[in-house]
Amino acid sequence: MPNPKRRHSKQRGRLRRTHYKVKVKSLAKCPQCGKTKLPHRICLFCGYYKGKAVIEILTKDQKKKAREKKRKA
Repeated sequence: MPNPKRRHSKQRGRLRRTHYKVKVKSLAKCPQCGKTKLPHRICLFCGYYKGKAVIEILTKDQKKKAREKKRKA
């Protein structure tokens, strides 16, 4: 395998890495609850997508009751 004949300068390495920057994610407003979410995804706060309920979001109290109910059964 070939080896580099000369060392690359710091500037050359940094110029190569200029395209490695992090891109800002685009956010959309949920029409149901108004919170920000990723576009084309289910809202994590209300569980709606395109005006339809896709998943049921439980509150902490509801999750706790569901766990207790599961343990008893």
